[in-house]
Amino acid sequence: MESGEDGGDEQRNEWNSGRGRRRLRDIGLLLMAVNGGVWRGCGMDNTGEGLIQMGLNDPNGWLNDTTELLNIMSIWLMMEQAILELVIVYIVSYLRMCRAVQRRRERLSLRQRAIPRIREESRVAFIRRLINDDVACVEQLRMNIYTFRVLCSLVRVEGKLKEDGLVSIEEQVAMFLHILAHHAKNRVIKFKFQRSGETVSRYFNLVLKSVLRLQEILLKLPDPVSENCTDDRLFTYLLQGCLGALDGTYITVNVPEADKPRYRSRKGEIATNVLGVCSRDMKFVYVLPGWEGSASDARVLRDAINRRNGLKVPTGYYYLVDGGYTNGDGFLAPYRETRYHLSEWRHGHVPATPQEVFNKRHAQARNVIERTFGLLKMRWAILRSPSFYPVKTHNRIIIACCLLHNLIRREMDIDPLEIELGNMSIDEEVDEELHDSIDTIHTIDTSEA
Repeated sequence: MESGEDGGDEQRNEWNSGRGRRRLRDIGLLLMAVNGGVWRGCGMDNTGEGLIQMGLNDPNGWLNDTTELLNIMSIWLMMEQAILELVIVYIVSYLRMCRAVQRRRERLSLRQRAIPRIREESRVAFIRRLINDDVACVEQLRMNIYTFRVLCSLVRVEGKLKEDGLVSIEEQVAMFLHILAHHAKNRVIKFKFQRSGETVSRYFNLVLKSVLRLQEILLKLPDPVSENCTDDRLFTYLLQGCLGALDGTYITVNVPEADKPRYRSRKGEIATNVLGVCSRDMKFVYVLPGWEGSASDARVLRDAINRRNGLKVPTGYYYLVDGGYTNGDGFLAPYRETRYHLSEWRHGHVPATPQEVFNKRHAQARNVIERTFGLLKMRWAILRSPSFYPVKTHNRIIIACCLLHNLIRREMDIDPLEIELGNMSIDEEVDEELHDSIDTIHTIDTSEA
């Protein structure tokens, strides 16, 4: 017992002498030096200072055992080392992730820069194929290269179509013609021309407005048959003073459900009744779309001749009309209740009376309007099936198609579609209801559309 007491006294003497206190202070200073932000984040940033105070103020407490203090310190150091290792691993992982994200962004950026360039090259190549090859231009745009360039010049100068630096005039016109010629939907043109759907729609409407401004340039002025006319088909000695022929045709449209009864024609189609007036060289003189399919041809004609800028017939001249109209100033109809339509003369029938002779020759001369309508619908597919455009827009499209038809007839010496049409038989339709709908022109009835 004396030896134990002597040992304890020795330790107390050693502590009181200052060596133990200095050691504890050194350990506290070491902990304060290595604390950094690790212990501070754990709420233990005052550990070293606490040890110093404990060493100075509590020499007889539990810290008298230097070995236990060293064990605690070693545990704290191990914990600090583990936390530092975790922080280092986290930092390295975060840096690797940031690097991977940066590389991915760089690859995407390169790809995004490459895609517009590829699209532009594809678009330019497609347009070059269209406007540098006559065969492709006629097949896709329904006109040869020369006529296409004339149209681009007209819409630029007379139609006030502007080039905004994004889409050239040639591309705008090419998209417009492609839609008319093939009745292509927006997404088809979007794919072929590598443009957005909004761009296709916007430029289609801009070109449409520009083409409509060309009416005074492209509509044919009436040219009467003269005594010196050498065209035997016109039977000059019978048809002197004839300006051409007129008739109505149905073009199917899409309308709201409530309007379908008004637009239902006698054939059961939902269509608009379009009045067309053409010269003997198959060029349109006047076009009036917009009337409902239920309206009779005579009613549409009444509207046309009473409009302020409507159909005008000079005194002493006339247009040929079929049995759906009546004779009047400026309009010559065939004899009624007499064989008239060309299909009735095919099987060896010979005119037996002067009235039949006149009707046959009248039908042969008036057939020019049927051929004009047939060529118009062959050329522009958008007129052969219901359009997905609103009725008002579709009516403008009909006028634009007629104007472009006149331009092609004027500029192209050889029209493949006309040659194809020449091999077909275009006759008037025989409809007994036409004779029942004949009425005299007295007043004007305007369309509700």
